[in-house]
Amino acid sequence: MDALRSAIQPITHNLPAPIRDLGVSIIGETCYQSLLLDVNIDDADCLKLAISKGLGIGIITVSSIVKVPQILKLVNSRSAEGVSFLSYLLETTAYLISLAYNFRNNFPFSTYGETALIVGQNVIICVLVLNYSGKTSGAALFVAALAGIVATLFSENLVGPQALSYLQAGAGVLGVASKLPQILTIFQQGSTGQLSAFAVFNYLAGSLSRIFTTLQEVDDKLILYGFVSGFILNAILALQMVFYWNAPSEKAKGKRKAVVADVTPVATSSGTSTPKKAPTTRRRG
Repeated sequence: MDALRSAIQPITHNLPAPIRDLGVSIIGETCYQSLLLDVNIDDADCLKLAISKGLGIGIITVSSIVKVPQILKLVNSRSAEGVSFLSYLLETTAYLISLAYNFRNNFPFSTYGETALIVGQNVIICVLVLNYSGKTSGAALFVAALAGIVATLFSENLVGPQALSYLQAGAGVLGVASKLPQILTIFQQGSTGQLSAFAVFNYLAGSLSRIFTTLQEVDDKLILYGFVSGFILNAILALQMVFYWNAPSEKAKGKRKAVVADVTPVATSSGTSTPKKAPTTRRRG
């Protein structure tokens, strides 16, 4: 341990000022001193905090692209098959409430930053699903309603702290409920359709990581219970994704039926018939 410390300390003690300031801003002066300058890896509290911060930053980074594969699948297929609009609507509403709650309570950005990125991607997905379902006017109405909700939630004059706490409790229920329509859609269609496996499995990993970061950095049971219940339903979605991995979509099934219907059977006869001679007009001499 002493050999490791003597090898690392010359590096950590001579880090450029911007890197040092970044490290202090993430884990704080005390833990920066303990972990990087003193190289004290036995400091359990600071070690847990550093892991939590690392996971939080990782989740935020991945969340910037977590829904991009889903968006690309919708655009390329020009179909919303297998994707539940209701599921995304409920999730977006829950995330907006949670975003406002965390922001107004001044919680560390590393514990909720991904919600802002996911909300933006969810809005795009909702608009695409409505457009590909032939509901273009509904897409415009959805965006307008969303703008009104954002303005309301972030205004302390319109929604007080107590009311926002009640909404956060409801957001946990909405977050859980948002997974149910998607689970039901997959079960009814017998396939995952255009649902992105990348998004599903990243959600599963992200919700599990968020349980850890919340336990370490945020003393709020409302947020913790939301992540726990979300993890359980994300696990069900992941299991469905594995189970229906090679199942054909409804569109593919429809094409197969059409091909089978177009094939007409050719009539065959088991016996052979002898062609009759045509009558001749030649005179017998």
